[in-house]
Amino acid sequence: MYKPVIRPLLFGLDAEKAHNLSLSALDIAHKLPLFETLLGVKSQWMHPSLERELMGLYFTNPLGLAAGLDKNGEHILGMQALGFGHIEVGTVTPRPQSGNPQPRLFRLKADRAIINRMGFNNKGVAALKLQLQKAKPHLDAVIGVNIGKNKDTPNENADQDYLFCFNELHEFADYFVVNVSSPNTPNLRELQDKEPLTKLLEKLQEANEKLSRKRPILLKIAPDLTEEQLSDIADIVHATKLRGVVATNTTIARSQLSTSIQTVQQIGAGGLSGQPVTQRSTQVIRQMRQMLGSGKVIVGVGGIMSAADALEKLDAGADLLQLYTGFVYEGPALITKILKAIKDDTDK
Repeated sequence: MYKPVIRPLLFGLDAEKAHNLSLSALDIAHKLPLFETLLGVKSQWMHPSLERELMGLYFTNPLGLAAGLDKNGEHILGMQALGFGHIEVGTVTPRPQSGNPQPRLFRLKADRAIINRMGFNNKGVAALKLQLQKAKPHLDAVIGVNIGKNKDTPNENADQDYLFCFNELHEFADYFVVNVSSPNTPNLRELQDKEPLTKLLEKLQEANEKLSRKRPILLKIAPDLTEEQLSDIADIVHATKLRGVVATNTTIARSQLSTSIQTVQQIGAGGLSGQPVTQRSTQVIRQMRQMLGSGKVIVGVGGIMSAADALEKLDAGADLLQLYTGFVYEGPALITKILKAIKDDTDK
């Protein structure tokens, strides 16, 4: 029903209003009897050939929800019921912040894409901590926490924000993702440069070493990095002993879009996700796998719009996958299609 009935109704609304309405509906629907049976997901995501053990964690399947869709961890159980093997919440910042002015979320239907300039809008660490505490007794899915800095925190003090998020949430997170690659917080991507990034990750790892149960830490990278920058990232991942990378975030590129130039210019700044980033994301995954070798985890995200896209990212070297824009355009059926394709491919 999603594509012929529900999606046209949602796409008739403002994108951010539709987003919030969908999540509220999911919160109600997943509690209904036979919800999972009606969706047809349970038979797909509970299968031995889909199970993964990575970073010392057990995943019922390799498909997860990307950060940004459930920033405040308010919809974890609904997302778990849809069949996701892991759910990444955030990006969370130490203090609540409203993000950029609305409108800040735009659909490019002709390109099966989204432009967002949300700006790390979230309720802050304390609110997320409460949600994770509530969900924890009911979880089968692995929980990742994507951490960032507040907009008004200068880059030279950014490590304090990331450390605060890490220290406050490590009890409830299975893994962490360091987000320095969003294009929607001013100057944030400067933290991807070798010196500040190394310093930040070393401090997080120092805090991690003090824990009785260490948490895997991953780095989320942009698709707009050059080959030289990707090589630097690989060196940093090895030097700081990160467990791997999430590849990739949204892009600031606007090339080869079907949407008119005038429309794109009217929308303005923001990160582009969906089909236009599919190829570049896969290319970055392939490059990072070559640079990192087999010992690091790569989470493939960016433009997974079909089961074929998912298999291509796995073939390029991804260990895990995440959905966002494909989920918006294709609905819950995409989860079932991807898991079935992975299972069939594994069972060959």
